Amino acid sequence: MKTFSKSLGISCLIAMCTIAVVYAETSSLRRTPTVIAVEKISPAVVNISTEKIVQSRSSLGFSGDPFFDQFFRDFLDPFPRRQYKQNSLGSGVIFDKRGYVLTNHHVIQRASKITITLTDNREFEAELIGDDVRFDLAVVKISSAENLPIAELGRSDDLMIGEPVIAIGNPFGLSHTITTGVISALDRSIRVDEDRIFRGFIQTDAPINPGNSGGPLINILGQVIGINTAIYGNAQGIGFAIPIDKVNRIIDDLIEYGQVRSAWIGVNVQDITPAIAQYFHYQSAEGVLIAQVLPDSSAEKAGLKQGDIIVEINGQPVRDQAEYNTIIEEYTARDALKFALVRDGKPLTIKVQAEAFSAEQAVNMANKDFGFSVEEISQDLIYQYRLRTQQGVVITKVRPNSPAANVGIEPGDIIRQVEGAQIDTLNDFQDAMMKLAQKSSVVFLIQRRTRGYYITLERQ
Repeated sequence: MKTFSKSLGISCLIAMCTIAVVYAETSSLRRTPTVIAVEKISPAVVNISTEKIVQSRSSLGFSGDPFFDQFFRDFLDPFPRRQYKQNSLGSGVIFDKRGYVLTNHHVIQRASKITITLTDNREFEAELIGDDVRFDLAVVKISSAENLPIAELGRSDDLMIGEPVIAIGNPFGLSHTITTGVISALDRSIRVDEDRIFRGFIQTDAPINPGNSGGPLINILGQVIGINTAIYGNAQGIGFAIPIDKVNRIIDDLIEYGQVRSAWIGVNVQDITPAIAQYFHYQSAEGVLIAQVLPDSSAEKAGLKQGDIIVEINGQPVRDQAEYNTIIEEYTARDALKFALVRDGKPLTIKVQAEAFSAEQAVNMANKDFGFSVEEISQDLIYQYRLRTQQGVVITKVRPNSPAANVGIEPGDIIRQVEGAQIDTLNDFQDAMMKLAQKSSVVFLIQRRTRGYYITLERQ
């Protein structure tokens, strides 16, 4: 009997050991690279909730005409406003031990309060450090006496189509949800409206749902290779992410300057017409002609010349002026640009270091290219021009025979918007013009006494 009990005990022990070994082996099989990658980065992925103060007006008295309604909204505001709070959710990722969090611009846009929640339920009120609508990126900052988890930023110049990827975020307010898939395509372009095209996206079939925006797209090593930013509305299972190499180019600007300093090289370009192509013995309609090289600009220093035809920038084909502007807008003042040119019928490559377009240059450009000068609205100017508002900048001089003069702009007119950006101060005007250094035409919203109208000015 004792022998039987002893044998039973040994058998049970062997069975338990066998189960333990099998369980360990099974657990090892279940700990796939995906599980390991998610465990590595999850602590650094955060929930972002924002609060916005939204103002609504009574609809009484509006005509139903969009222009008239816009005029009343911008200028007269005759009806009382009702304020209410609007909340929204998004995602982000901590990328620096100082507490910097990377997310999308549209996640925090116009937020009056930004709250960051970590996976361990620690909650912080965040400060907006910098954002840029053109890149749809933003950096916010949280302060903590304790160490913060930090994600490892990878690279995106070596990505492979078919490579496994993981999207992490907070879709529909559900914290830390992951979706998996592969890279479907690289260097995708998305048109977000008539005037804006986002270029260079990573396309993935890892589902990206509302709330994922701003969260990381990671590779199988747990490294951030992109920032989830867009959903293709006409199909399911197609998501897009901003490549991390592009993000890395602008992070320093967002932290140091609060915005991305636009690349400016100091040339004016124009489309190639059949007459221009014939004059320069150029056997194509694609490319742009350098019509002017500004003195002391980086373009002049690098050796670009009037009459050069630009056909590529950093390997991207330039087909016309619109495409040239779009490509230049993808770069910052820290970037070097390699121009493929045709000069006197021969191919040529010139490298140009972009520079920042300063506020002073922006104001001078308005004078030189459009023919008007502006000033901050002061009490003296209110009295001089009988102004009815202190918002905007007032035009004080108009050069004869300039684009501004030709459309009827007069001293005393007030600029309220530049390309849709609201102008309340001279700094607003400078910032708006700095971002439009490459555009050949600019739309202004002008107020003259109690009337408002839009005008488009072509550079002279």
